[in-house]
Amino acid sequence: MEPILVYGYPSGTSMGLVAALEWLGQPYRLSRVDMLGEMREPPYKRINQRVETPVLITDKGRPLTETMAIAAYLEARDTERRISFDPLSPEADRMHQLMGFLNTGFTGAFGPLWVALELPEPDPDFEAALRRFGRERVIERHDRLEEMLDGSSWLVGDKHSLADGLLAGVARWLEYHEVADISRWPKLRALRQRVESDPAVVFATALEDGATPAGSGALKGHLPLAEVIARYGV
Repeated sequence: MEPILVYGYPSGTSMGLVAALEWLGQPYRLSRVDMLGEMREPPYKRINQRVETPVLITDKGRPLTETMAIAAYLEARDTERRISFDPLSPEADRMHQLMGFLNTGFTGAFGPLWVALELPEPDPDFEAALRRFGRERVIERHDRLEEMLDGSSWLVGDKHSLADGLLAGVARWLEYHEVADISRWPKLRALRQRVESDPAVVFATALEDGATPAGSGALKGHLPLAEVIARYGV
């Protein structure tokens, strides 16, 4: 069977893994989940107890959670090195370093902003504190990423990789939460423009928005979430 990626909307980090699957070019399927609705319903816990996206149903029918674990699954199957590098190369080390940074501190910096957005009851003082702290952390993490960039066309050299997919999924939160203008970080702005105009990222973003764009042909269709849970849930 083809692996099935359960990806979230709106503005889920899993969009970047959809782009990575397109770059990889191997057959896959998708299942779409509303992170503000059906993901929070009890049946979803059968494929992810932590109530998060993404989830990959592997080619053996096993649910695999956590972005870094899914990325490792894809990297291990990237025999043509379309989205990764020789495991013993300095490029692979840099890709893993950047992926680790993006998936931990960079993504985590937005946490207070998401909490502020999703407060169940109005609490203006708490919300203002969360937003202030979140903005400061996001700006600091962007400063660090700007320092890490070397001016290459992509995060690692002259080809896209899993690291660029992770960046595509989370970087747009800067505008979503109206933290700061991307022009503050010129190297990152140039990189984001390149990543976000890539056909695979455009395709993944359109899917997230509910459109039906033409992709590379690797996508073999969508499955209803209820079917994925019924067939592969614990």
